[in-house]
Amino acid sequence: MSRRKLRPDELELWNRVAKTTERMHPAKTAKSKQGLPFREEKKSPDKPNREPLEQFEIGQKSKARGARHDVLPGLPEQIAGAPVQMDRKAYDRLKRGKLKPEGRIDLHGMTLDQAKPALQSFIMTSFARERRLVLVITGKGRQSEDDGPIPQRPGVLRHAVPQWLKSPPLSQMVLQIAEAHLRHGGGGAYYVYLRRKR
Repeated sequence: MSRRKLRPDELELWNRVAKTTERMHPAKTAKSKQGLPFREEKKSPDKPNREPLEQFEIGQKSKARGARHDVLPGLPEQIAGAPVQMDRKAYDRLKRGKLKPEGRIDLHGMTLDQAKPALQSFIMTSFARERRLVLVITGKGRQSEDDGPIPQRPGVLRHAVPQWLKSPPLSQMVLQIAEAHLRHGGGGAYYVYLRRKR
């Protein structure tokens, strides 16, 4: 592992600390110049020097904003950010709602235990019939009245269906998943573009 280069303010601080210490073994010679614990790297001309730190007093508020702590992006961002596996022209037409789904399944009102086998059966049947584009309707989900101490995202099926489609055995048949256009259900439905049967 290579060590990073010390900034001038760090070097000054190190030298001040080093002057206040006593050597444990005075008989041994210093291995590096200026009493540094590691070798000093040569300055590279292409890297500009960092600006010195501003004065900071105890109790003063920082001007810098902290980073957000969103660990996982939302579902629409995850699906939209996925790489395009299908033909780009067909994908653009799909996103504009210009392609008509050849089949559809509505999972409204189903529990997870009912919806998963129904979805698997529908995708496998569609793949066997050589359909390319199908519509899976999940609904957007209801907002619960009391979130409790741990808030939950609305739409249990809406979040489970993409995971099921990306897992075996369906992942071998599914080429692309995209959020449906408004005319086909918007955020409450998914386009599932299937692979060609070989």
